[in-house]
Amino acid sequence: MTLSTERRHTGGMTPAAETTLRLPYRPPYDWQAILDFLARRAIAGLERIDGETYHRLFLEQGAVGSVSVTHAPADTSLHVTLRLPDSIDPSAVVARLQRLFDLQADPEAIRQGLGRDPTLAPLVARRPGLRVPGGWDPFEVAARAILGQQVSVDAATRLAGRLVERLGERLTAPFAPGLDRLFPVPERFTFAEIKALGMPSARANALAGLASAYREQPQLFERRGDLDDNVAQLCALPGIGAWTAHYIAMRGLRESDAFLPSDVAVQRALAEQGKRPTPRELLARAEAWRPWRAYAVMHLWHADAATTQAKASATG
Repeated sequence: MTLSTERRHTGGMTPAAETTLRLPYRPPYDWQAILDFLARRAIAGLERIDGETYHRLFLEQGAVGSVSVTHAPADTSLHVTLRLPDSIDPSAVVARLQRLFDLQADPEAIRQGLGRDPTLAPLVARRPGLRVPGGWDPFEVAARAILGQQVSVDAATRLAGRLVERLGERLTAPFAPGLDRLFPVPERFTFAEIKALGMPSARANALAGLASAYREQPQLFERRGDLDDNVAQLCALPGIGAWTAHYIAMRGLRESDAFLPSDVAVQRALAEQGKRPTPRELLARAEAWRPWRAYAVMHLWHADAATTQAKASATG
């Protein structure tokens, strides 16, 4: 990582240091895929995609900051502009960015691990730089995963936008163009506030329970033991089943072996002669993909999306 810093003022707010970072990765890196994934889930006011650049507002150690990230393939790195009061150590933000953009992945190891499967091999060859997009914060990933239960990605993003609009702090002036809202802190996740958004009672209870557990156990989202231990701890929370727990582990905890055998898109992508594999059959087949099952999920999601889009074009 390399950086340079200069002082600037941000719209009358606390003076901030503008820091330029270079965050390297092992090539290849499928920037467009990760940008598309984040763009589809972007919450207005909190995140923004501007051309080939990702922008985000955040709270770090009680200070508001923003970050802009773009791809520099000639540098085999992401170039980052970070705006944060210079009293705050940027290392915590760097760790979040490494998780969000999956910068520590080893594409060659993943290729070798998944390339033995006859279905996955051509998918990996087609997109060798595919990453598993992480999340800015594990609590945010978990909350958004619960919001996305049994609804489409677009519907989940709309719900998340309503949650941020109602419960998230709004800045008196944009910190950066188009960025004026923060993701809600756990203390704002009360059952009454969430229910007022029109959420079903079970989902409101799950979100309130998640926030309560996190306040009582600040280490809730720290990786401990193995994947099964982390999943079991998440499944002990109200409203979180195996799919949601593995999704949180995959994106929030950076568990490369998290897996979603009950996911419909994964099952569709592996269907043979119109018959989808059962979760039990998928689990058995995926044993050979360890410890890269989360990357298999991403490849299968992309394959399913491509097939769906091709069918829609053919019938449209």
